[in-house]
Amino acid sequence: LTLDQVARAIRQSSLDLPGGAIKAGGGEILVRTKGQAYRGREFEEIVVVSGQDGTALTVGDLARVVDGFEEGDTSVRFNGKPAAMVRVYRVGDEDTIESSQKVRAYLEEARQRLPEGIELTLWRDSSDELGARINVLLTTALGGLAMVLLVLALPLRFKLAMWVAAGIPIALLGTIMLFPLFDVTLSSLTVMGFILVLGIVVDDAIVVGERIYAHELDAESQRAAAVNGTDEVAIPVIFGVLTTVAAFTPIIFVPGRIGSFFSVVGAVVCICLAFSIVESMFILPSHLAHRRRSRDVKHSRLGLRWLSFQNKIATGLENFARHAYGERLRKTLKWRYSVLAIGIGILIITAGFFLSGRINVQFFPGIAGNRITASLTMPEGINVEDTAIAAAQIEDAALQLMEQLDQEFPDNPGTVRYLLTSIGQTAGGGGGPRASNQGSPAVSHRAEVAMALLPTAERADIGSNEIANRWRQLTGLIPDVVELSFSANAFDAGSPISIELRGRDVEELREVATLLRSELARFDGVTDITDSFRSGKQEAKLSLRPEARALGLTLDDLARQTRRAFYGEEAQRVQRGTEDVRVMVRYPEDERRSLGDLEDMRIRTPGGVEVPFSAVANVDFGNGYSSIRRVDRQRVVSVTADVVRSVTTPEQVLASLESETLAEILQNYPRVSYVFSGEQEERGEALGGLLQLFPLALMVIYALLAIPLRSYLQPLVIMAVIPFGAIGAIAGHAIMGQALALPSILGIIALSGVVVNSSLVMVDYMNRQRKKGVSAIEAVAEAGVVRFRPILLTSLTTFVGLVPLMIMDTPETAFIVPMAVSLAWGVLFATVITLFLVPSLYLIVEDFHVWVPPEDPELDALEQARRQAIASSN
Repeated sequence: LTLDQVARAIRQSSLDLPGGAIKAGGGEILVRTKGQAYRGREFEEIVVVSGQDGTALTVGDLARVVDGFEEGDTSVRFNGKPAAMVRVYRVGDEDTIESSQKVRAYLEEARQRLPEGIELTLWRDSSDELGARINVLLTTALGGLAMVLLVLALPLRFKLAMWVAAGIPIALLGTIMLFPLFDVTLSSLTVMGFILVLGIVVDDAIVVGERIYAHELDAESQRAAAVNGTDEVAIPVIFGVLTTVAAFTPIIFVPGRIGSFFSVVGAVVCICLAFSIVESMFILPSHLAHRRRSRDVKHSRLGLRWLSFQNKIATGLENFARHAYGERLRKTLKWRYSVLAIGIGILIITAGFFLSGRINVQFFPGIAGNRITASLTMPEGINVEDTAIAAAQIEDAALQLMEQLDQEFPDNPGTVRYLLTSIGQTAGGGGGPRASNQGSPAVSHRAEVAMALLPTAERADIGSNEIANRWRQLTGLIPDVVELSFSANAFDAGSPISIELRGRDVEELREVATLLRSELARFDGVTDITDSFRSGKQEAKLSLRPEARALGLTLDDLARQTRRAFYGEEAQRVQRGTEDVRVMVRYPEDERRSLGDLEDMRIRTPGGVEVPFSAVANVDFGNGYSSIRRVDRQRVVSVTADVVRSVTTPEQVLASLESETLAEILQNYPRVSYVFSGEQEERGEALGGLLQLFPLALMVIYALLAIPLRSYLQPLVIMAVIPFGAIGAIAGHAIMGQALALPSILGIIALSGVVVNSSLVMVDYMNRQRKKGVSAIEAVAEAGVVRFRPILLTSLTTFVGLVPLMIMDTPETAFIVPMAVSLAWGVLFATVITLFLVPSLYLIVEDFHVWVPPEDPELDALEQARRQAIASSN
C-alpha cells in the first residue's frame, strides 16, 4: 500500500453526498448517501483493503489515528507552571462587558469541578481595561463639570448658572441618542470626545444666558428678555458653533490607523455641538423665561451669604471690565499699530523657536500600558530546546526583577502580578504591534515572555518603561539571538525607527542593513536594533539521479512521495462544530525527525517495485529565505529599532541619519534606495491628509464668518486669532512638559474654530453699534466692555473643563491629553488676543476702509445726522 492509496480509500468511504430527488406520488423524496466520518474512532473503521473471502484491513489495522491538535513545538508556562491558553472573543455587535461577565461566571462554576492542582486564571480581560478607561474618563468628566459649574456660578446668578450648565447633559444625552444612527458605540473614545467638548458645548449657552440676564437688568420682563437677548446673539452664536464644527470636521477624516481613533472623537464633538445650538436657541430661553426670580424666593442664611458673595464677584467683574480693562483697551486702540507690530513679533519669535528645533516634537509618543512583553527570535530551524533555554534566561531575569521590586517597594508588593512564557508561538502579551502575533503558526525559533503589572493607580511610583529597561539590562546578551525586543506600549503607531532598504541584489541589502545597524547603535537611547534579513531554515534540496529514469521514475514521483511521507496527504477536511479539521495521512511523527528517516525511505516505481531513496535521489544542503518581500519588483529589507523617548526621539535620530549617515553609506551602493516606514509612514499619511483638509476647513470658516458679517475683510480680522491660539497651544505644551505630537496638531486644528467664536460675538456687537451711528472707536471700546464677561466665561469654562484631563497622567488618557492641552491653553491665550488685538485690527481696517452699513430705512436719518455732525466738526 502507498500513502496515496490510504488517502484515496478514506475519501471514497468517508463522504456525505446528495443524490438528487425522486418524484413519487406528487411529492419529492431526496436521495443522500451518508457515511461521513467525523471522529478518530470512525476513521479507524474505514476499510482500506478487502479480500474476496470477506477479510478486510481497516485504517485502524494499518495506522495510528490521532484525533488531536496539529503538530507543533509549543509550550506555555504561567507563573513557572505548565499551562494552556484559551482565547475567548466577542462576535459582531456583542457587548464586551456582558461577554466578560458570562465568561467569569463560567470560570467560577468550572473552578468548583476541576481536579486538585488545576487552576483557572484570567491572564487578560479587555473589558477590565475598557472599564478602567471609562471610569477614569468619567471621573475626569465629573471633575471638569464641577469646575465649569463653579466658574459659571461665581459671576452669574446661581439659577441662571444652573440653567446654562443644564445644556451640558442635554447635549450629551442627545448625542448618545444619535449614536445608532452614526454607527457609534459608547466606548472610551466617545467619553474622551465628551470630555473635550465639555467646556465648549456650554459656550453658546453662556453668551445667550448672559445677554438674557443683561436685558433683565434693564428692567425687561423675563419673557421679553429671553426673546430679545436670544435674538441679539442668535446669528453670531449659530455661526460660531458652525465654525467650530467646521474645524473639528478634518479630525473625522484623518487617514491612517491613528486617524481612525480620533475620527470617533471628532464625530462625537460635532454631534454635541449641533445639539448645543438647539439647547441654547430654544430650550435655555424657555427655561429662563419661566424661572422664578430670586426676589420671589425666600433664602436661608447660607443662601443670603452666597448671594452677597456672588453679587460682590459679579460687581467686581463688571467694574474690572468697565474700568481696568476698558481704560487699557482705549490706550491699546490709540497705539493699535504698535499692538499689531507686537503681535507679528510674537509670531516670528515662535516660528523661529519651532523651526530651530527647540520645541520637542514627536509624531505619536508610545503609550505605556500595564503589560511588558519580551519577544524573542532565534535562527530559523533551531531546536525548540535551544529556544526554551534562551526564553528561560529572559524568564529568570523577570523573576529576579520581581524580587528587586518587592524589596524596593515593601509597602506595595506584587508590582508584577503574572508571568507568562510561551515557546513556539506568541501568546498575545499585549506589548505593542511587534510583540503580539496571535494566530501565527507554531515555530520552534520564536518565544515570548510577558509580565502583567498592577494597574498604574495601584502600582508603586515606577513606570512601565522603566521596568522594561531594567528587565532588558538584567537579561543581558543571549547567544545566537536574532532579535530580542522589550515593549511596554499598550498602543503605538508602529516601529519608532523603521527604514526600508530596496534593491535587487540581496547581498547588497544585507551589507547596507549591517552598516545601518552599526550606525544606529551609536545613538544614545536607541534600543532593540534589528533587521528583517533572515537566512531561513536549512534545506535539503532533492534531485533525481539519471539511473532513476530507467526505472520509470520522474521528478514528480519523487516530490509527491516525499511530500506525502513528511508533510502528509490531505485526505479530507471535516467541519466539526465550528472547527475545520484536516485529515492528514503521513508517516508517524517519530519517523519524521531526522535525515536518516529520509535516507531510509523507499520510493515506489510505476511498476510497483520499491527502491531505496539514496539509489534514485541526490540531496544537496543549503539555506532558504524565511520570507521574501518585494515592493515595486524590488527586494526589501527593513531595519527597525526602538527609542527611549526620555533620551531622544525618532525624529531626531532619523533627521541625523538622513543628513549625514545614509548618504555616505549609499554612495557605495548606488542601486540601493531607502524609505521611512513604521511610525514615520503613519506620520506622512496622517499629516499629508491634514495638509489637504485644514486649508479647506479654513475656507469654510471664512465663508461662515463672511455670511453674518457681510464683509470680506472682517472675517480675516476674526481669523487673525487662529495663529495666536496655536502659539498658546505650543506654550501650554511647554508649561505642561508635553511633547508636541499628532494629537496636539489635531487640537490646534480644532482650536481654529473655537477661538473665533468670541471674536465673532465681539465684532458682531461692533457692527450693531456702528449701525446705530456710534463712532468706530466708541463702538469698539463699548464692544470690548460689553462682551468682556461672556468672552471671559467661555474661555474659562473651556479651560477648566479640560484641567482634570490635562493633569490626569494615566495610560487611559495619554493619547488625548496633548489635544486637551492644545485646546485649553490655546483658548486661554487667544482670549487675550481677542480682547486687545481684534479691536485694534478692526480699527486698522476702518482706517483704510470707509465703513458702509447695510441699507436700513429706519437708520437712514440717524446716519445722515451722524455724517453731518462729522462734516461740521471738520
